Formats: sequence, C-alpha cells, structure tokens
Amino acid sequence: MLDRTEIRRRLRGPATRLRGSALPIVQCALAAGLAWWVASGPVGHVGPFFAPIAAVVSLGLSLGARLRRSVELVCGVTIGIGVGDLIISMIGSGPWQIALVVAMAMSTAVLINSGPVFSMQAGNSAVLVATLIPPGGTGGTDRMVDALIGGLVGIAVVAMVPTHPVRRARRDAAGILATAADVLRKVEAGLVENNPKPIDTALQQARATQPAIDGMRTHLKGGREVSRLSPLYWNTKPRLERLTAAADPIDNAMRNIRVLARRSLTLVRDDEILDPRLVQRIEELADAVDVLREMILAEPGDQPDQAEAARVLRSVARRMTPELVEGAGLSATVVFAQLRSLIVDLMQAAGLARVSAIATLPPTTDTPAYRPDLHSDHDTDSDTGLPRP
Repeated sequence: MLDRTEIRRRLRGPATRLRGSALPIVQCALAAGLAWWVASGPVGHVGPFFAPIAAVVSLGLSLGARLRRSVELVCGVTIGIGVGDLIISMIGSGPWQIALVVAMAMSTAVLINSGPVFSMQAGNSAVLVATLIPPGGTGGTDRMVDALIGGLVGIAVVAMVPTHPVRRARRDAAGILATAADVLRKVEAGLVENNPKPIDTALQQARATQPAIDGMRTHLKGGREVSRLSPLYWNTKPRLERLTAAADPIDNAMRNIRVLARRSLTLVRDDEILDPRLVQRIEELADAVDVLREMILAEPGDQPDQAEAARVLRSVARRMTPELVEGAGLSATVVFAQLRSLIVDLMQAAGLARVSAIATLPPTTDTPAYRPDLHSDHDTDSDTGLPRP
C-alpha cells in the first residue's frame, strides 16, 4: 500500500504538467468560444463547427510556431475544400470517392509544400467535403471562411492573452545549466574517488537533457511570435534575442559535457593518472556554471549579469594551461581539450563573441589561430562590450 509521501510524489508530476499547460489550455478554450461566436453571430453561419476546430488546432498546447500553424491550417483547409468540392461535384460521394479525394487533396498540399499541419488539414477538409457538405452547395465556401475565422481568432487570443515570451525558455535554459553543473560535480567526484559509478550516472543524466534543449528552442520560437504579436511584450525583444543567442552555446556545452563524461569514464576504468589540478578545474567550472544559471534567471539590472558570469568563467579559463596535461595519457588530454571547448561554449552563453572566448584561454601552441588576450578585467572587449579577459 502506498504511503502519503509516495502518493504525493506520484501526483506531483501530473500536477506540474497541468500547471505548465494551464495558460495554453485557457487560450484554446477562449479561442474556441470566440471563434464559434464570431462565425455564428456576426458572420451568420449555421453550425460553424470548423471555426472552433481551426482555432484550437492553430493554437494547440505547444507554444512554438503558432502563427505558422495558423497559416498552414487555413491554407490546408482551403486546398482540401477546394479539391474535395471540385471532385465530389463530378463523381459523387462514396468510399472510393472519399479515398480518392483525400489522396488528391493531401498530394496537392505536399506538392505546394509545407509541414504536416498543411497536408493533414487538407486531408481532413476533403473528408468533410465528401461526407458532410452537399455537392455543388455553398458549404465549402462557408467552411473556408470558418477556418479563416478560427485561425485569426487564435492569433488574436495569443496577442490578447499572451504567455510570457521569455519566462519559459529562460526556465528551460536554467534547468539545463543546473543539470550541467550537477553532471560536472559527479564527474569530479568520480575522478577524485577513482570510481566509475558517479561518472556513469552523470553521463546518463547528461544524455537525458536533449528533450529539455528541444523544449527551450520551441519556447524561444513561441516567445518570438508573442513578442511580435503582443504589444504587452514588445519591450522583451532584447532579452529574447540574448537568450536566443545563448541557445546554441548551451546546446553545444551539453554535447561537450557528454563527451567529457564519457572520456572521464574511460580514464577511470583505465586507471590513468590525472593531474589533481585538472580535477579542481572541473569543480571550479561547475561553480561557474551555477553563476551562469543565476544570470539566466536574473531580471534586467539584477546580479549576476553577463559581465559577472563572464568574469567567473574567465578566472577558470586562465588556469587551463597546457602544463595540466604534460606527460598525460590520451584520456586526460581529451578531458583537458573538452574542458577548454566547454569553457568557450559557456562564455558565449554569457555574451562573449567566440573569438574573444577562445582568446581567453592560454595558448597550447606557439602559433595560436587567435592572439591570446589576457588583459585585466578593467579593460573592455571591443566585440562584446563586456569586460575583457
């Protein structure tokens, strides 16, 4: 029998999902009601069932690419009704006619080009024409108007009752960075203990972050739409641009962390010698990732800001000298290289240009591609406006 703690734990997941989808659900419900009212009231259509359907499909529960979905929906409905009405008026309605109409409507949509919403709505609309709308009647035109109403109402609801364009993506990014810091600490613990178990756990944890990264990108797309559509959030565009610029570096950072964990696992299993100072750099970098996460969550004007996050990361970068892997084996060298690449990714997430981030690292060759830039923190980087390394 389950105790109260276990029951609460099992209920927490569904409750969290419902809370995260609450606003999209409200938007869909409001759009469906408004679309029906507009189509049946001012427009005067009888039973305009396609208007609320179009509104709900155009919005959905996903916050990304809603504007595109609305356009694809209206276009798909137009293709489906147009093709369906033309063919059914000539050949009548029946099982093989329905199959033919759906195939031709979806094929037309695919030839015109577009995503799954376009072709699926073309097929759905063709079915409606073949089964519900009398051949030669005006129902086809009415349904096209209903679809247009539903799509426009959906866009209007996004503008009137918008989700915050930055908050969800910012929370996603902060969650990914929290995982990154935790993974680095587990790797560091495994290296100190010469124990592969924490590192293996860390590797699995790092591999599981891809859905969160995909969710962050989806929410960034949705945020860009909201910031364009809703006057309430026009002022969030600069923050959204900064977070969008950090998305690729955060993704790349997690990829480098996966390689770092995998190679650290090999290092421990091979019982390869590792400089303790390199292990210390991993711990310091985990602390720096925490600062970067706090920067992502900070409101404009709060601390830590981009300059503070970059400063902490530079302090780690300056100590990533080639001496850490003198006489080391292959795995230790790969760990060293991955740490340097990871630092570059994280500094880009903090707002530095890639060239400036690379130049922060001590050179590993006499002829580095980018001139090392090891000035004081009081100087200013000409590429970013942030304090120079």
